[in-house]
Amino acid sequence: MQRAFVKRTALAAAVLAAGLGWAVAQDKGLENPRSTAFHTSLKDKKVVFVPLSMGFDLTEGWAAQMRRQAERLGYGFEIRDPAWSTDAGTRAIQSLITEKPDLMVIHNPDIQSYARLLKQAQAEGIKIVQINLESNTTTDSYVGADWTEIGRKAAEAVVARCDAGKGVSTKVAIDTGVPTAASDVFQLDGIYEVLDAHPDIQVVSQQATEYNPEKARSIMATVLQQHPDLCGAIGIWDNQDTGTASAIKEAGKSDQVFLVTSGGGNSVGCENVEKGLFNLYISYNVPLQGDLLNQEIVRLLMSEGAAGESKAIYFNPLTLITKDNVNQRNCWTLDDLK
Repeated sequence: MQRAFVKRTALAAAVLAAGLGWAVAQDKGLENPRSTAFHTSLKDKKVVFVPLSMGFDLTEGWAAQMRRQAERLGYGFEIRDPAWSTDAGTRAIQSLITEKPDLMVIHNPDIQSYARLLKQAQAEGIKIVQINLESNTTTDSYVGADWTEIGRKAAEAVVARCDAGKGVSTKVAIDTGVPTAASDVFQLDGIYEVLDAHPDIQVVSQQATEYNPEKARSIMATVLQQHPDLCGAIGIWDNQDTGTASAIKEAGKSDQVFLVTSGGGNSVGCENVEKGLFNLYISYNVPLQGDLLNQEIVRLLMSEGAAGESKAIYFNPLTLITKDNVNQRNCWTLDDLK
């Protein structure tokens, strides 16, 4: 009897000790192998951003988000700034092909200039994400606006205001940026897809501003002199279209000419909506684009697939901003992203 009691006591002690040991192990937690693999796979990787230029809202916004993620996850991030020079951008990409970073983020000046170099970079094993402006060469990923969709929405808004019997006239002007840029060629296709279905609309001017607000102002001032009954105007980019808006305001026609533009949704663009300078501001939302861009960067850095092996595309949602819905939720400042 006494011997059985001793055995039971010893067994209970052993069970208690085992339980305490398990509790101690539990208190220290368990390593998550997925987290370890995630961070290990990104360590010492290198990402390089080649923008059109730094110093304006779109590129500064994306760069702030990419830099913040790189610092958090421990991979390298650099910027090679061509400062609006396609030749400088070409040289930067050529140099990077030799240096062989793991991934390049490319902001194309037009659909052709970097096309051959992007193919060459992928052949050398460098993965490529194109941001917001596409090339003729399809790479591992594109994240950004669907310019055809923007063109359709801009034209639909102008038609709603200026079609026969609706406005002071059916006359419309279109200001482009650089004729060979993705934002121009694809957006114009969307614009004319809608306008061709409304033959009463008259396009009285279609001119390139080269993204220059002063040139845009001069062009619109001349158009208004020639067509004082202009009803609508479509611009390619909000930064250049501040010039267009200024010319319309100076002519005293802000209540007459319905101006549509598009941009990244920064606070300055939203302020221009509040002031009545832009009637419709189609935002492609830089903060959202930056988040999607960062996800693609991590996905590609972790992928064991070869550069160019698979190709992805994501056209981010658009926000149509007017005086009725302009607010802080729809708009951002660079400080918000840093």
